[in-house]
Amino acid sequence: MSEIVTLGIDGMTCAACVSRVERALQRVPGVQAAVVSLATERAEIQIAAADAAMREQLAAAVAKAGYSARSVDPLAAAREPVESRDAWRVLAAAILASPLVAEMLGHFGWVDFHLEPLLALALATPVQFVLGAPFYRAAWKAVRAGSGTMDLLVVLGTTAAYAASAVAVLRDPFGHVTHYFEAAAVVIALVLLGRLLEQRARRSAVRAIHALVALAPERALVRRAGGEIEIAARDVVVGDVVVAKPGMRFAVDGRVLEGESTADEALITGESRPVEKRPGDLVIGGAVNGEGALLVEATAIGAQSTLARIVRLVERAQGSKAPVQRLVDRVAAIFVPVVLAIAVSAFLVWWLWLGDAAGGLVAAVSVLVIACPCALGLATPMAIVAGCGVAARHAILIKDAAALERLALVDAVVFDKTGTLTEGRPSVVRVASAPGFGERQVIALAAAVERSSAHPLARALLARAEEIGIPPATPVLVESLAGRGLKGRVDGALVLVGTAALMREAGIALDALAPAIAALDDEGLTRAFVARDGMLVGVVGLGDRLRADAESALRRLRDRRIHVVMATGDAQSTAARVASGLAIDEVIAEAAPDMKLAVVERLRKAGRVVAVVGDGVNDAPALAAADIGIAVGGGADAALETAGVAILRGDIGQVAEAIALSRATRSRIRENLFWASIFNLLGLPAAAAGLLNPMLAGAAMAFSSLAVGLNSLRLMRWRPPPAL
Repeated sequence: MSEIVTLGIDGMTCAACVSRVERALQRVPGVQAAVVSLATERAEIQIAAADAAMREQLAAAVAKAGYSARSVDPLAAAREPVESRDAWRVLAAAILASPLVAEMLGHFGWVDFHLEPLLALALATPVQFVLGAPFYRAAWKAVRAGSGTMDLLVVLGTTAAYAASAVAVLRDPFGHVTHYFEAAAVVIALVLLGRLLEQRARRSAVRAIHALVALAPERALVRRAGGEIEIAARDVVVGDVVVAKPGMRFAVDGRVLEGESTADEALITGESRPVEKRPGDLVIGGAVNGEGALLVEATAIGAQSTLARIVRLVERAQGSKAPVQRLVDRVAAIFVPVVLAIAVSAFLVWWLWLGDAAGGLVAAVSVLVIACPCALGLATPMAIVAGCGVAARHAILIKDAAALERLALVDAVVFDKTGTLTEGRPSVVRVASAPGFGERQVIALAAAVERSSAHPLARALLARAEEIGIPPATPVLVESLAGRGLKGRVDGALVLVGTAALMREAGIALDALAPAIAALDDEGLTRAFVARDGMLVGVVGLGDRLRADAESALRRLRDRRIHVVMATGDAQSTAARVASGLAIDEVIAEAAPDMKLAVVERLRKAGRVVAVVGDGVNDAPALAAADIGIAVGGGADAALETAGVAILRGDIGQVAEAIALSRATRSRIRENLFWASIFNLLGLPAAAAGLLNPMLAGAAMAFSSLAVGLNSLRLMRWRPPPAL
């Protein structure tokens, strides 16, 4: 049984860094797989067994690769504000580089400004070696580890420009010297600015995680030894009785022992209406208690709580890699050596062929600077971080990036019926009353006799009575007739509620309602007959009622040209009743789990990308066989065992939303990869040809990273599209 260890990784700057950390972790004995994300700065390592020694080995491997590893506690670490360590460096670099830029503009006649060579050297030196010190440290680690990174490219490029300029100035301190101090200083300033903007973009992208973590209370009021004491929430143990006062957030997951109230679970499950809580009901840590005081027995704490699991699932999804990212990583692994070869070639061509060593130096430096693979490394993970974060905000949990990518390609959706398209519990669907009676009388008598029963059909009758405003009368002498129904006296009259067999035993004729009874049979409804003083009053048809959102949800899928299938184990008549009026292309009745599996395989063989929507338990074979499984409701932990996506709110309309969001995320990934690639494909030849000076190359490189980040953050404004 393998385990997943999550480590925070500090010091990564580009896609090459990601590849190097992954290779270092995968070489550790016992590691089965390792996935590193630049956007979340996390590593997910699958190992046989997690112990202190193994964690030390993993941290040592990361350190040997030139980076640092730290343990991660989602509910603790995410509370810490993300402060930029580069902000002061950016400001200082900008101040020191400004006079150098002004002098460069003076060369073009745009401003009247000139710096003495020694003063230019004095301004450029602290930028190069003090503010740029992190680049040198990271580059040295990369060289020691035998690999290339963005930091190495920056160091080689800026050092070459600085060194050539410094030698020229020291040879003729008071003459008219051509130097490139402004290029080296501005490149360092721009790279620092790019990293600052990347940090802020990452912080925005993971804001959904911070919003979830903020829900967890830090203190809990616990009843111990006959009194109430306040302790840290992390010190609560399973079995403790926690006091939830009105308006407080529940400190832990638990079961209500005493009291009645409501819980606002909107920020966790997306359920907009308060949920009633009575003894025996479960509450979720982080939800807000309503107006009643409750005593709650803690059932899950810390990392096992619903909130912690959701945070962990979202973080894991944000840190996972889409299939397209594997290709990007392979490209990044060879990118730096290729760029170094291009830079050397450009210098040699300019020097040996064109006889311009100075021009060759400028071209080589420009190549090294513009080729930094920041944008390439961020293109996919930034979009995934943003997409998974937005999904979590809408109570949609996506298991990993691969699920997100597959979901975007779905063109066929197979729905289970019971509990998915229907409410999953019996409800009153039809009422047929005998001549001289009305629906209210039928329901009033049935609800009165069923008042003391705990049977699901009894609850359905009572719910219908409450729905139409009938307070059930108080029956007397109620007797249960095994397998047939109930009898009792209501306002002095003998009332029977039950099967047709019970009516026949009592000698009650059913002929007056024969057509209605046949119609209920055709619809596959359960019949409950109601009689008073030997006379048939009516018959109630009970069944699993269609969900209120089912019609609009399926129509939204059909409007987007998605093939909709309903597969159910119910009889054909019941399936036809449910499907009537719905936007369903194909109805499959009497479908056992193996038949549902066959349906999925048939659709896939026809070339369709299939999603199965079910409850995550009964539909496990079909969910596993589908290209993507979508579990509606049921809680994050159970649902995601078999499904790649979980709709926590239980609103099947969100299936269309999840597909739309995944398509939007996929579009962002493709756009990001296009821009990241086009900058290098166009920029590298331009830089080698001398069409870009190092400063413009640095600006283009910084802009490419910024463009990728901002394009990904557009997802944060995503809203569900309206029905077509």
